[in-house]
Amino acid sequence: MNDIRRTILWVIFGFSLVMLWDQWQVYNGRKPTFFPGATPAVVQPQGPTGAAGVPASVPNGVPVASNNSAVADQMAGAVSAVAAPTTAAAAARERVVVETDVFKLTFDTEGGSLVKAEMLKHTDMADKTRKFVLLDDSKDRVYLAQSGLIAGAGGPVLPTHKSVMTLAPGERSLKEGSQTLELRFESAEVGGVKLVKTYILSRGSYAVAVKHEVINAGATAVAPQLYLQLVRDGNKPPGESSFYSTFTGPAVYTEAKKYQKVEFADIEKGKVDIEKSAENGYVAMVQHYFASAWLLGDGIKRELFMRKVDNNLYSVGMIAPLESLAPGARKTVEARFFAGPQEEKMLEAMTPGLELVKDYGWLTMLSKPLYWLLDKLHNLISNWGWSIMALVLLLKIAFYWLNAKAYASMAKMKAVNPRIMEMRERLKDNPQQMQQEMMRIYREEKVNPMGGCFPIMIQIPVFIALYWVLLASVEMRNAPWLGWIQDLSSPDPFYVLPIVMALTTVLQTSLNPAPPDPMQAKMMWFMPLAFSVMFFFFPAGLVLYWITNNVLSIAQQWLINTRMGVPPKFHLPKF
Repeated sequence: MNDIRRTILWVIFGFSLVMLWDQWQVYNGRKPTFFPGATPAVVQPQGPTGAAGVPASVPNGVPVASNNSAVADQMAGAVSAVAAPTTAAAAARERVVVETDVFKLTFDTEGGSLVKAEMLKHTDMADKTRKFVLLDDSKDRVYLAQSGLIAGAGGPVLPTHKSVMTLAPGERSLKEGSQTLELRFESAEVGGVKLVKTYILSRGSYAVAVKHEVINAGATAVAPQLYLQLVRDGNKPPGESSFYSTFTGPAVYTEAKKYQKVEFADIEKGKVDIEKSAENGYVAMVQHYFASAWLLGDGIKRELFMRKVDNNLYSVGMIAPLESLAPGARKTVEARFFAGPQEEKMLEAMTPGLELVKDYGWLTMLSKPLYWLLDKLHNLISNWGWSIMALVLLLKIAFYWLNAKAYASMAKMKAVNPRIMEMRERLKDNPQQMQQEMMRIYREEKVNPMGGCFPIMIQIPVFIALYWVLLASVEMRNAPWLGWIQDLSSPDPFYVLPIVMALTTVLQTSLNPAPPDPMQAKMMWFMPLAFSVMFFFFPAGLVLYWITNNVLSIAQQWLINTRMGVPPKFHLPKF
C-alpha cells in the first residue's frame, strides 16, 4: 500500500514539474513544449494605411447596445454611416503624434481617433529599453478609442469614426512653461452635420479633455446621438504570467449597480448583464496595472453597451442622445478620456468609482485600507520593498495574541505527540479504539486539535487581501528594493528570494507538530514545497511579503514554545 501511495505522489510531482516547465516556456514567449494550444487570433491590419479598423461590414464597433429595441432601431440607421470611406478620402488620412510629459499619443485623422498611447514614465516589462504601450493599432494588437455621431432609424448618415477629418495647424508637443496642448479635428459636412473634436492634453495628467462640437450646417433639424467607445482585441497583455490571474476586459460603472466587469468569453456567449442606461458613470477597458475609460459628465443620459464586433475584437461604450438641433445651431458635449496607470489616489480624484478598475476582487473592503497603510509607510520609508516588510510587521503585531494562541496550541500538541505516536503504533490494528484513546489523551492534556488552526484562519482573508494589494498596485512596477531586485513586480532574476522562501517554509513546517497519520505528515511537507516552487515565477514583491511573514511567524513560534517549556525541535519528513 505504501508503494502505491509513493508512486501516486511521484506521478503528481512529475506531472507538476511538466506543467511548470510548460508554463515557463509560455511565460518566456516560447511555444508550449508539452501542451500546445491554439495560436491566438491576430487581427490583421486593414485600410490603406495599415490601420486596424473595425470592418465596415458591421457597424464598425458602434454596436446595438442591448436587447433594448429602441436602441436597436436607433442603431440600425448607423450601418450606412460607418461604411468605409472612398478611396479619395482614405488617401487623405494621416497619423499625427503628440507628446506631453507623461505620454506620447498617436491620432488618426480618420475619425480623429486615438490609436496609440505610449506611457513615458513606464517601461515595457519584456523590454526595459522601450516605453510601455497601452493603446495600439498594429499587426499584433488592436486597442483604440473612438467616438462619432449616429442618427435614429431612417436618419441621415452623420460623421463617425470612419469619417476623415482635417487637423488644424498647431503645436505637436507640450512646450516648456505650457500647461496644455490642444488638437482640433474637423469633419467635412456629412448629412448636413459637421463634427469638431478638440482634444486638450494637460501637463502631468493622464486624462484628456475631449470636446465634441456638433454643428447643423443643413437646412433641416437633426437629432444626433454621440457615441464613445473603446475597441480592443481579446488577448491577454503581452508577458502576463500564467501563475496569477488578473482581469482583462471591459467594465462599466453606474451609481445604480456600481462596478460591473465582464469577461471576453461571456461577451462571446452573449452573457452580458450590465446596467443598460444611466445618467452617470463611465465605461472602461481594464488590464493588469493599466486602464482606459471614457468619462461623461453626470446628468447626461446614456445607453451602455458591450459586444463583439469582429473575429477577436470587442467594444464597450456609451451612446448619448442630443437634443434636436435647428439649422445653424450647434451643441458641445464635453467628455474626458483616461488612459494610464491604475494609481489609486489619482483615479479617486478623477471621478467616483474609477478607482475600482484597480481590482482587488471580493476582498476590496480589506484591501483598500491595507493599500492606504502601505502608501503611508512608503511616504515615510520611500522604498516599496521596505514598506512591504514594515506592513507585514505591523500586521503581525496586530494579530500577535491570535498567533500566540495558535502557537500555544501547537506547542501543546507537540508536547503530547510522543504519547499519540506510541498509542497509534500500539493500536494500529484497532482504528476505533485508537480514535477513542486519542480523544481521551486530548481531554486529559486539555489540547484542542483545532486550536492552532482557528486563529490562523481568521487572519487568512487579511493576508490574501494584502496579496492582491501587492499584485494589483502599479507602484510595484519597476520599483527597486535593494541590490539585484530592481523591479518588485517581476520575478527575482537570480531566484534568491524564492530559495529563501522555500527554506523558511521548510523551517516553519519542521517546527510544527507532525500529524499522527503518516500520509498526512508526508502531505504536510509536499504541499509547502510545491507551493514554494510556484513562487519562483511570482513577482519579487509578493515573495518578499511571504518571506517576511514566514520569518516573523518562525520567531514568534520559537518564542512561545520556549516560554511554554517545549524546546523548539526540528522534525524532518520520513518518505
